[in-house]
Parts: sequence; C-alpha cells; structure tokens
Amino acid sequence: MADPPRLLVFFASLISLRFCGADKGSDIRGFTPFQFVVEPIDTLAVRGLPAVLNCSAASDAPVRVEWKKDGTFLNLVADDRKRQLADGSLLISAVVHSKHNKPDEGVYQCVATIDNLGTISSRTARLTVAGLPRFLSQPEGVSVRSGGTEMLSCEVTEELAPFTRWERDGRPVELDGRVIQLPSGALVISNGSQSDAGLYRCTIDGLGPAKTTDEAQLQVRERFAVIGGGSLQIVNLTEEDAGIYVCQADSGNMTSEIQAELTVHVPPRFLTRPSNTYAQESMDIIFECDITGSPPPTVKWMKDGDTVIPSDYFRMHNLQVLGLVKSDEGFYQCLAENDAGNVQASAQLIILDLASGPSERNDPTPSAPRDVVASLVSTRFIKLTWRLPAEPHGENITYSVFYSLEGTNRERVENTSGPGEMQVTIQNLVPDTKYTFRVVASNANGPGESSTPLTVATQLEVQVPGPAPNLQVVSVGTSSVTLSWDRPVTGNGEIQTYRLFYSEKGRDSEQDVDVTGLSYTMTGLKTFTEYSFRLVAYNKHGPGVSTEDVVVRTLSDVPSAAPQNLTLEVLNSTSIMVRWQPPPAGTLNGELTGYRLRYRKGLRRADAAEISTSQLFQLIEGLEKGKVYTVRVSASTVNGSGPTTEWIAAETFENDLDESQVPGVPSSLHVRPLVNRIVVSWTPPENQDVLVRGYKIGYGIGSPHAHTVTLDYKQRFYSIDNLDPSSHYVITLKAFNNMGEGIPIYNSATTRPQSDPIDPDIDFYELFNNPYTPAPDPTPMLPPVGVQATVLSQDTVKVSWADNSLAKNQKITDSRYYTIRWKTNIPANTKYKTANTTTLFHTVTALKPNTLYEFSVMVTKSRRSSTWSMTAHGTPFESIPSSAPKDVTVISKEGNPRIININWQPPTEANGKITGYIIYYSTDVDAEVHDWVVEPVLGNRLTHQIQGLTLDTTYYYKIQARNSKGMGPMSDAVQFHTPKGKSSTSTCGGVTLSRLCVSDKPGITGSQEKRVLVIVVIVSVGVFTIIAVIAGAVLCTRRSNSHQKKKRAACKSSTGSHKYKSSSKDLNPPDLWIHHERLELKPMDKSPEPNPVMTETPIPRTAQDPAAEPSHQRRGESLRGGESEGRETQNDDASKQRVHITDRPAPSQPVLCFSCCIHLVSI
Repeated sequence: MADPPRLLVFFASLISLRFCGADKGSDIRGFTPFQFVVEPIDTLAVRGLPAVLNCSAASDAPVRVEWKKDGTFLNLVADDRKRQLADGSLLISAVVHSKHNKPDEGVYQCVATIDNLGTISSRTARLTVAGLPRFLSQPEGVSVRSGGTEMLSCEVTEELAPFTRWERDGRPVELDGRVIQLPSGALVISNGSQSDAGLYRCTIDGLGPAKTTDEAQLQVRERFAVIGGGSLQIVNLTEEDAGIYVCQADSGNMTSEIQAELTVHVPPRFLTRPSNTYAQESMDIIFECDITGSPPPTVKWMKDGDTVIPSDYFRMHNLQVLGLVKSDEGFYQCLAENDAGNVQASAQLIILDLASGPSERNDPTPSAPRDVVASLVSTRFIKLTWRLPAEPHGENITYSVFYSLEGTNRERVENTSGPGEMQVTIQNLVPDTKYTFRVVASNANGPGESSTPLTVATQLEVQVPGPAPNLQVVSVGTSSVTLSWDRPVTGNGEIQTYRLFYSEKGRDSEQDVDVTGLSYTMTGLKTFTEYSFRLVAYNKHGPGVSTEDVVVRTLSDVPSAAPQNLTLEVLNSTSIMVRWQPPPAGTLNGELTGYRLRYRKGLRRADAAEISTSQLFQLIEGLEKGKVYTVRVSASTVNGSGPTTEWIAAETFENDLDESQVPGVPSSLHVRPLVNRIVVSWTPPENQDVLVRGYKIGYGIGSPHAHTVTLDYKQRFYSIDNLDPSSHYVITLKAFNNMGEGIPIYNSATTRPQSDPIDPDIDFYELFNNPYTPAPDPTPMLPPVGVQATVLSQDTVKVSWADNSLAKNQKITDSRYYTIRWKTNIPANTKYKTANTTTLFHTVTALKPNTLYEFSVMVTKSRRSSTWSMTAHGTPFESIPSSAPKDVTVISKEGNPRIININWQPPTEANGKITGYIIYYSTDVDAEVHDWVVEPVLGNRLTHQIQGLTLDTTYYYKIQARNSKGMGPMSDAVQFHTPKGKSSTSTCGGVTLSRLCVSDKPGITGSQEKRVLVIVVIVSVGVFTIIAVIAGAVLCTRRSNSHQKKKRAACKSSTGSHKYKSSSKDLNPPDLWIHHERLELKPMDKSPEPNPVMTETPIPRTAQDPAAEPSHQRRGESLRGGESEGRETQNDDASKQRVHITDRPAPSQPVLCFSCCIHLVSI
C-alpha cells in the first residue's frame, strides 16, 4: 500500500480538489456496485433435452452479459439452439451430442460489462453430456452385522451418477443422516439393523425409460470400516481426514506395518478478497488476494477481462501496480484454480481527477524547488538533493519526487521522510538506464509547481557478479535446511565467496553467513518456523546482485512444553470438567492436532483412561461418587505427543446437589442502564449445595411483572433490549429448580435520555477534507461483569467472569483478550500482579495461603480497552505453617532461679490461624525429638512459664507452631543456663515441698547444705503431716467425686537426667509412689474442668482410669515429647524398687501419708 508521506500528498490533492476545484463542480466519483448474483455451475445435460447455465449480474448501471465457450465468445445470433434469457442465463434448447460431434460440451463462462466502466468474468462451468444409461456392474448381496456399516455399489459412468436412486423391496429408499447415497451412486447404510434388511436395486431415472440393476441384499458399513479383509474405507471424506494411515498386521508371532498418505483435494477458498480502491496517478497500490486450497491453487489476475502480464509495474502474487496512470482504472479480478475447483473475486480501481495547476487555486502554493541535482549516482540507486523554493508560502514544506523511465509516461512517486527534508534516495533502479526526475513541493494548501525535469543515467554494472540462479532451499530436519544454487551467469570475474542472508519470518533483522561452494546446510534453526533466504555472490570488486527471497519452513516436531493452566471443576458426583490452555507460544513445534487427556482413580499408579480432543476443555463423565481422580494433559502434533502436565487431583461429590428445596436468593444483582437497553449481571445464591436449573428476569416500567425472560443456569448476565429512553424500570431476578422459584432480588434503573451522545461514526468524506484531524479516541469497551473468585487450593484461585460485549453464548470469535490483576493488602504497598488470557477464566497460582486477595478484570480489543471490573475477593485455603516461631527468648524469673519465662512471636508465614504451640526443652541438644520434654500452649499465648528446673544446668528450648492443617517447622534451639544462686523456697532436687522427692544417692546427705535441708524438711513435714491427714481423710471419703491431677517433675542427680517412665498397667489411681530415686506425693484436685491447653494432644489411659468417666478428667501438667505416660521398660524392676499401694479403705489413706513422712524423717 502507499506509504504515509505519499498519503499526505494524496490527501492534500483531495483538499485542493475539494476547495480549489469547487468552482468547476468536480466531485469524487463513488464506487459502482458491480458483482455476480448467480454464477454458472458444472452441469450434466442429456442428449436431446434442454440445458440451462444460470448467470446474473447486478449493478446500478446497465449491464451487458455475454457468454464464452472454451475461451471464445459465442455468436448467439447464428445459433438457433442457444439463446440468452432476460437475467443473462444461457439456454440450450436441445443438446446435440454424438461420438464425432460434440458442439455443446465444453467450458462455459459468463462475461458482464458496463459500458465505459469495466468488465468482470464469472467462474468457469463445465457442461457434460451424459451417455446411454447402462450399469458397469451389478450390486452383490452381503450379510450385515447389527450396528455396523455397509455399502451397496451402483457402478455407472460419472455423468450418470446424479440420475441414480435406490429401491428397497420395490419402494424408494428414504435418505437421511444414517442412509446416504455417495456421489458415485453407491448406497451407504450406517448403524444397520434388522429393519434395513431387504432386496435393494439401483435405478437410473430421468434419461428416458427407467433402467434397474439386479436385486441385492442390504450391506452396512461404518464411516471408517475395514472391508475386504483389510482395506480401509472412509465414507463422507473431509479435509480433516487427510494424513498418514498405518496398516498393521499381527499374526501372533510377528507384526508388520505399512503406511500410506491420504491427500484430500479442497476447492480454493478466499482468505482475503481484493477491495475497491481510490488512488491518484503516480501512486503505488496493492490488491490483496489470499487463497487457500488443496492442492495449492494457481492464481492469476485479470483487468477488464484481460490477463495481467507481470512486468516492472505489475507484480504478483498480491497484485502490486506501481506508478498508476489513468488507463489503469477499471475492474481487477483475482482468479484461483486447482484440481478441485475455481473461484474469483473482483475489485474496482478509480483514479481520482485532481486540480491540475496552481493558477486554479485561491491559496498560494510553493513555487518549484530549486537546483535539483543528482548528488550520488550508482548502478541501482540515485540520490537527489535540492534547495528550498523561492516562494514556499508557509512552513512544514514536504516534497514528492516523481520519476519514470525515459520515453515512458508511467511515473512513480517517492516522498521525503518528513517536512523540511530536501533529499531522497531512489532505490531498485536498473543499471545503465536513463530516468527522468522532477520534484514538487507541497504546503498546507496543496502541491505547488514542478521543478524542471532532470535526466540521469545509472552506472553500468560490469564489475560485480549477477544473482546466483536456481536457489533452492529444502528442510532436512526440525532445525536444519539445505541450500543449493548455481554459479552466476554474469560472474564478471572469479567468485571469491558467497554470503547467505537469512531472517525469521516476522523479524526485520537479517543475519548472514559466508559460505563457499554451491551448497550449504544450515543448522540451529527454530523448529517449525518460516525463514527467508537470499544469496549474494562476491568477487574482488565486492558484492553482486542478490537473489530473490526464498521462503521455507523447518520440519515440525513434538511439542516441547505441556499445556498450561490445567484446572479441574467438579460438576457433580459423577463428572468433572477439565480445562486448560495451549502450551506457551513457540513450543508447539508444529500444527496442533489435538490434546490427549489421561485420568485415573486415586493418587497412586493405576490404569489410566485416555481421551483425545481438539478442544481446550473436556467433560469426564461416569465417575464414581466420592472418589479422588487425577488428570493430566499433553498436546500433540503430527509427530506425536509432547510432555504432560503434572497430575492434578479432584474429588467427586459424595452426593449430587440438593433439589428438595427451592434455591436461595441470588447473592447480588447489578444493572448498567444505556439509552435503549439495560445490562444486568448477577451472582448465584450463596448456598451452592442447592441445585439451580435457571434464572428468571422480570422487568417493566414501575413494575417487574410486565415482561419475563427465562435463562440458563450458567448465565451470569443479560441485556434487556428495546427499552424506552428516560424511563424508570424495576428489575427482579430469581433462581428456580424443579421444586419451584426462589426468593427474588430487586433492583431498578433509569435508562439514559435519547439526547445522550452515542459512539461517533467516522465520516470517510470528512477524513478526506481534513487529513490532519486526529482520529477520535476509541470508545471504551464495557468492563467484564460477574467476576467470581473460586478458591481451588491453598495457593490457587480460579477467576471467572462474563463479557457483555459478546453474544449470549459467550463465544469469543475475535482478537480480544482479558487482563486479570490481583493483589493483597498486606503489606499495604503491595503492587498488582497481572496476567493475560483469551478465555473467560484464568487460574491464578503461587498465592499465599490464608491471605485475602482482590481480583479485577479488564478487556482489550484492538485499541479499545474497558475500565477495571468490580472487585472479587478470595482467600486461599490454610496450609501448615511454613516458618517457625521467631524471636524466642528465655529469661529467669526474679527471685526463683528454678523457673524461667520463655517468650516468642508468631511465625512470619503462619498460613492460617495458630491454634497452639509446642515447647520442647532438654539438657541434650542432640537428643532425639521424642526424648525432649514437651509442654503445650494455647495459640493466643506468646509467653509461658516452665518450673522445676535444675540449678547450674544448661537447657535447650525449641518452639513449634500449629494450625488446623498441622505442625510447622521447629525454631532453632535457644540455649539458657540456670543460675547457681540458692532459692528462698526449700526444695529437694529442684522440687518444692509440695512435691516430696527423696534420693538415696551418696554425697547429698554428707554436705552441710543437705543437713540444713533435712532439718527444714523435718519441721515442714510435721506441719504438712497434720494438714495432709485431715485433707486426706476428707478427700479419700469423697474419692468417687474427686479429680486427680498427676505431675511428675524431673529430678536430676549428679549423673541423672530428666527422663521418667511409669507403668501402663496402673490401677485405680495410686496414692503414693516410693522410689529410690524419686518420691512423689500426688495431691488431689477437686476441679472437674477439662484441660484447656492443647486438648488435641491425646493422653493414653487404662481401662480402670477414672479419667475415662464422663465427669472426671485428668490433667497432665507436663508431657514427655513423643512418649505416653504409661510406657515402662521391662528392665525397670531389676534396677529400681517400688511399692505400689492402691485401693485402700478411706481411713487408711492418711496413715499411708503419715508413714511417708516417718520414712522421710528416718533419712
């Protein structure tokens, strides 16, 4: 097409035509509609009978129709058997045909002409005369299996096939989608049954007396059926059936394969048709004509019925006309033909008549540019320079250079690159040829005077090589091609090297490589990619003439990437909808032939079923209820399947949706009023467990009951059309199922007044009058509605929406795309992330668990974009904490060095609500986790107190957080050494007197500290004994209602540790434990309250444990990590002595406590 500077001159010329030539009454002539309404088609005629070839052309001007036969115009005046009907059709009253005389058989073409304007030709049609009716063979009876497909042959000559019909048991066979008759006359019956059985015969009608075959039994075949023991028959052939077919024979011991390629011929079809064009003399124009078909059609161009011959000014395949002259005006036709048919399309070219001279204009235009010279002359280009006109009459002067071959009147034009530029280089000239140049300056008023013509001759090209002939490029692999060529005919000396230039299709940059010889294999190319190659020969004088570009595509391969964005949507208890997107651009490595979907039941290896599809979605039905299924997808080309996606799991519903009640009220209803319509969008009811079969919209002026519309359950928007402007409408929406209609939701809106501005239409005529007026801003599109965020997993949310600017079926047929953005408000300055998609949904991944995200959508089509939609919110599911509690600190309690306070902060990535913490501590940092002492803490606590520690001992602490999904990682061990100072409270082994603990290890009683301790113990025990006797008596008498509390404290000797064990066979419950290493008195707790800390942590109990009773529970103050309190090693009796006294009468229990005190005193 013409470049922008050239268009500026074109538009300026139109302005001068519009304003300066107004006095003369000149106007731009409009396009004349001129086309064929009916074109002739191939026709089978019968000897002696009439035949008609239809043709009709339509135009506002009178049309004259003529006919050609075999390329020669018919003389209908001299032929009394042929005459032209009123609409242009050709009638042959009686077809003449014999063995040696066939005057009517041939190729016919209809030619329509508008006098003084142009001519167009129809597509060609062949008239064939049928011979005498006869059958080449008789149909044979064949048995048919139920449900199979079979074919009954009716062999006749090709011209008789349209006159054949079939009868069964003497009655005509009714043809339908199951019973079809092939173009050859054969009868094919699919899905055969006993009702199809009978005697069939083929009949020829319409060519005189009817002629029939012998009767035969019905035969049934499938569309793809193996016949004759191994032949593959394909019925109703389509373009998609083309490809490579493999026949495999298996004898049990050996398998043999052979393949064959099926090519399907497809008639030519237009992808791009030529369009009517206005142009100005000296401009260059292009008529586009893109054709598809199989085999590839041949294309030729015609102008006013005459074939266009390629030349320097007429270039193919898309017709490019260079340097227009007035005689180029007319009708141009693109004709395409292959073995399967032919098509044609036409377009009109109008050369505008512009004002000729500056004297006819009222406003001044520039004078002629001065001093036009050829500053640089080469063999194939000339550089021209000039000076500013003496009278420019304005600023921003642009220039056009008109040039032509000497002796011709066909001028071409080259415009300068910008205003004020006073030089231009004319490329692609012919060596040793004279050209005539002239320069015209233009201002805002139009083009001015032309400079004096300048004749310059290009230099003689005798030093460099000519183009290398016969350049051929062949793909030999997925990433390599082989090139070959011949030596240049005009070598002009020895060829030193060749330089091969190549570029990827769609890229402007060219790469090159130096080669020697007459062939070269290039590797490292992209798979299934088109490349353009050209070759330049070099000699001692430099580069020669380049060859024409040769385009080739590398071979295809399997895809190198898996499909993207695979999602599973459980529809009900027996079906799952699978959706995905194609592999990333550039990874298909060939033409996509389809997708292979595999699914299996369960998460482990199992037999997987496979489905092939060409869609981006697949419904899997017939599944089991409440089962987990995993799915993966791969893309395929003709070379095979590429890598698959990861297995994605989904679980079918235990039961289908409830329809025992009506649906709830829709959760939202939004309206968008326009002048004559209101766009309504909504979201479904919040209770997704109730089945919704559809929605009903009611609307009217002042009342919602005037009109009712019923919609599908998948619908999320609707446009109420044909409304009155400036009117108040009430709208109601309700969901329904088989149980009835649900509660409606109401809204109202007032349509906009009729005076509101509508989308402006760009006037083409005004655009000519004012080429410098900027185009109006594109009208923004309606934003997507009904945006929903569906949480799929802990890091994935599916965002879906509806588009009001699409048809009601929401099918996307244009190049629009959608942009999804999302962010979280934590922290507040988080930036949006975006993604693009061409579907009405997108799956956003890599989100943070248990974090609120907001999503919105925008649609873009060409230069038009919508505003962002309303925001939808979604919070991914919780996940186990991915980080440990932080800032763990340990400090000793003031006044009691055996107690420490441990503090911490929640995990940075909690991934959910923290329900509890587990504190681990031990004196051995390398000990196994189950050997650490554990203490549970509620999730709302960030501090905890640990008592009964040993002085002058190093402890290590770890903390672990927990939420509803499980335990997170442990924090790093924090070390703390207890001080050496004495406690003001009397202790024994780190336990207060409320916890009696006696050790028989030597060395303790020998120290001064222990002797003082014994005295204190004796005095304290005396007081304690009186209290214990009284309390014990009361508590033991109320034993059935008491709640026992058990707590063991770790007693560390010089060689001891903090580990303890107890018997799993405890009786109901022990009052006293006496041990060589540990003595523990268990106080009774009347509190029946359950343990408020970490109730999820189980504590094993025996059958006799009173904690198993409903009204009593035992609370453990400290648990050993990884062990239950009832574990006991089998060697415990050999190393320790123990007295276990249980279940005594109530009065005796104080005596037992007293005996404990006496034993302590004896020590």
